[in-house]
Amino acid sequence: MDKETKHYAFFQNRECEYFPCHRVNDPDRFNCLFCYCPLYALGKRCGGHFRYTEKGYKDCTGCAFPHMPENYEKITGRYREIMELVRVNDKRGE
Repeated sequence: MDKETKHYAFFQNRECEYFPCHRVNDPDRFNCLFCYCPLYALGKRCGGHFRYTEKGYKDCTGCAFPHMPENYEKITGRYREIMELVRVNDKRGE
């Protein structure tokens, strides 16, 4: 994806004390738009590179998937899955 063409799909906050929050080869291409990954809620189905800690927490520090500009459409393309997960969880909690 050309970040110059789709300004809505790319954002950087170089003033953030955590920038970049993941190790990357090219910080100029680091996308902060999905600072908190919307795919996190999908658990094992997120498609990213993660691990579970000994305490059972999902640790995404090794995953830069949501921070690569070319993955914008891949992430937004999965919003229906996220919406379905929310719908199912909300129905359980009624």
